[in-house]
This record gives sequence, C-alpha cells and structure tokens, in this order.
Amino acid sequence: MEENKIPQKFKIVHLPSLLVATYKAWMSDNPFRLSAIVAYYAVLSLPALLVILLNSVGAIWGTEVVQGKLTDEFSMALGQDASIAIEGMIRETQNQKKSTIATLLGIAVVLYGATGVFYQLKISLNNIWQIRESPNAPWKKIVLDRVQSFVFILVIAFLLLVSFMLTAVLTLLTEFISSHLPDSVLYIAYFLDIVISIGVITLLFALMFKYLPDAQVQWKSVWAGAFLTAILFVLGKFLLSLYFGQAEPGSTYGAAGTVVLVLLWVSYSSLLLFFGARFTFVFAQRFGHEIVPSAIAEKDTGANSK
Repeated sequence: MEENKIPQKFKIVHLPSLLVATYKAWMSDNPFRLSAIVAYYAVLSLPALLVILLNSVGAIWGTEVVQGKLTDEFSMALGQDASIAIEGMIRETQNQKKSTIATLLGIAVVLYGATGVFYQLKISLNNIWQIRESPNAPWKKIVLDRVQSFVFILVIAFLLLVSFMLTAVLTLLTEFISSHLPDSVLYIAYFLDIVISIGVITLLFALMFKYLPDAQVQWKSVWAGAFLTAILFVLGKFLLSLYFGQAEPGSTYGAAGTVVLVLLWVSYSSLLLFFGARFTFVFAQRFGHEIVPSAIAEKDTGANSK
C-alpha cells in the first residue's frame, strides 16, 4: 500500500486510519514468527540478564532489596510458582564457586548470552522497517552490535533503578495520604504511579526504536510509536497477569511450566513491541519523517512496500 508522502501535521482523527494501516502491515510482517524467535533467545538470556541487572542495580539499591522487587514483579506477571523458580535460578547462579579461569569464561558467556535477545530484537526491527545490514559492513559491526546490546541492558538497569526509587517515594506518599488525608486524595497517588510507569516504559521503547535498529528516524515518529507501545504494554501486562492467574497455562507442563510462562509472556510482549515498531514506520511514512538506513545498512529491496 502506497502511503501519502505529503507532509501533514498529526491530529487525533488520523489515529484510526493509522491503526488500521499498522495492523494490516503488522500482520504481513509475520510477527508471530519474529516474536517466537525473540522469546526463545529471551529464555536463553534470562539467567544472564537477571544476574547483570541484579548486580548493577543492587550495587546502588542493595542486592536483597532488588531481588525482592524483581521477585514481586515476576510474581505479578507470571504467578507465584514461576517467581519462586526464577528466584531459585538467580540464587543458584550467584552461589556457584568457580576457579578464576572458569569465572572469566562465565563472565564472557553471561555477556554474550545476555545480549542475545537484544541482538535478535535489532534484526526483527530492521526487518519490520525494511532495512538490512549492508553486505559490505565491516566484521567489527557484529562486535559493536553486541556492545550496543549490552549498553541497552545497562539502560534497563538504570531505568529499573529510577523506577524502584520513584515507587518507593510513591509508597511513602501513599502511606502518608492514607493516614492523614482523605481517601479521595489517594487516587492521585495511584494515578501518578500509572503515569510514571508509562513514562519509564515509553522512554525505554523510544530508546529502542531510536538506537537499536540500523536506521535513522526522527524523534517525533519515535515518541509516537513508543507511547502507543507503552500503553499497549501496560494493558497487555495487566491482561496477561489475569490470564496466567486464572488459567495457569504453565501447570500443564510440570517442571517446565516456568519456561513455558516466560516464553508466552515474552512472545506476547514482543507482538506488542513489533506492533509499535510498525506503527512508528507507518507514522513516519504518513507524516513525511522517512526512516532511512544508517551508513552500514541499506534498504531491503526484497521487502514488500507497506
């Protein structure tokens, strides 16, 4: 489908047609295959990701506090059983005693494994935005891609720390309000909690869309796609927690239930991420903010024009 190339200013009345165009293009991207690939690498990367996040954020906030908060997040998202299993995974990984050589090799494996999921996200976003790596790209690009992926892990760690700190402040505020002020004021604190969550998630997706793919895209399109993705993510997270709590899909698989739940959660979340990425592409085309390949990439001429 040929998009209107005449630049125009976005208005809220444009949103329905943008969403329809996004859905049609998103379905042609084969998002279920892409999300399954990311989910597979997410499971492989999970132990390494957790160790890096726990140690980096824990160095400032306190390891036990961060582990407790992460456990609470997993419990709300995946259920109590999965949360306990993941907590045990973290504990076993940290308690292993190794020689110096084994430790160094372990660090290398952790870094490589933790960056795998972001590397696959990069490839998927390139695919959605009809961009591919140039055949003449230097071999150093592979190393740089891994370094860039690790930087994103550190960015997540920083945003996680900020989120924890803001949540702690809001918790204290909520306790004060419940003790000294009318209950009606309490809803303001709940609203602020939602706004902060959406704001932090929007920032994360914006950084992904801006810097992860091999593309140059204007911030206006980035923020539009990131905000929509954050809204969908928060809503999807709530619905998935209800589904996992009521249906308990992991119980059918016994000991492998935790792995299945993580696969499902990441797969569904990736579908929303890819929808947001496709919305960013459609938005950019519709309003004249063309997404162009970076210096080490090129247009994928084999991709369908959407």
